[in-house]
Amino acid sequence: MEKIPMTAGGHLALEEELKRLKSVERPRIIQAIAEARAHGDLSENAEYHAAKEAQGLNEARVAELEDKLSRAEVIDVSKLSGDTIKFGATVALVDEDTDEEKVYQIVGDAEADVKQSKISISSPIARALIGKAVGDSVEVAAPGGARAYEIIDIKYR
Repeated sequence: MEKIPMTAGGHLALEEELKRLKSVERPRIIQAIAEARAHGDLSENAEYHAAKEAQGLNEARVAELEDKLSRAEVIDVSKLSGDTIKFGATVALVDEDTDEEKVYQIVGDAEADVKQSKISISSPIARALIGKAVGDSVEVAAPGGARAYEIIDIKYR
């Protein structure tokens, strides 16, 4: 079994989602199934089929989260340091074409969220950044064409 790297915060978020699915969603869906069953003929009961489908999706997500959590390799980013970029680093970059500054944290696949400036360790930009230091330039093959960035800061927090 392959370990899944993730930050402590990402691990906690997955545990909270799993707890919510088991303690809130599962009982709500069971109640919906029971109410739909009370309406009689199950073969033409849309509410029953919708509730059963919701139950299947919920249980699949529970199984997926349990698998990820069982294989998680939690890395405490606050204990990391160094001059080169590795998993967990928060990296400040400047786009060499537009001078636009961006800040990303490199995290595990399960917790990546670009809206929160968290990029997956397996993303093209993260793979290009790993092992680099402040002042280095990296070229990333992005969907919109190649982009060049200069690394201006590396933090572990």
